[in-house]
Amino acid sequence: MRPAEVIHLQKSQCRLPESGWGLLHLKGGVVTAGKEWTNDGAVHEIHSLKRRAVKATRPVPIPPVLVRMLREHIRCFGVAPDGRLFRNAAGNYIDASAYGLTWRRAREAAFTLDEHALELAKRPYDLRHAGISFWLASGVDPAECARRAGQGIQVLFRHYAKFLAEARNHANSLIEESMRRWEEAKDSSA
Repeated sequence: MRPAEVIHLQKSQCRLPESGWGLLHLKGGVVTAGKEWTNDGAVHEIHSLKRRAVKATRPVPIPPVLVRMLREHIRCFGVAPDGRLFRNAAGNYIDASAYGLTWRRAREAAFTLDEHALELAKRPYDLRHAGISFWLASGVDPAECARRAGQGIQVLFRHYAKFLAEARNHANSLIEESMRRWEEAKDSSA
């Protein structure tokens, strides 16, 4: 999900079963535009899904671990009067600067100095890149990755197919195994 989609996520958009995979029906996102840039003078503006019709939705399957996390979040914090899952202490939309500050603190606490210096997951949006890259590295069909991400395949490979450290090791193992089989076949034919 894009951060704007997360901020706008409502309980009615979530299918969160007791077990197994869930489903999010994304409907759009909220952006901070500033009072001077909106028609009604509000700070936030609700947009449709990126490059989609106003009423379009995007179904996104979510793994059981995320289903459990969202269920627990709702149990602990409830939902806003309009059904949003995430809100600030005053019940308003979460501001990008607020989650950005929290994200920087979390990175400092979780990463080693070397990882921090590499600027891994520097922005919350980088989690989207990592998630989509993980799907691709897991062998998920690129067309399905693009559909879930709400992107075209060209955009998927140009912007989201980022390097994951484990992908290099996996590729090396595949190549080594092929080379071993090739050597064995060559030796047995000699």
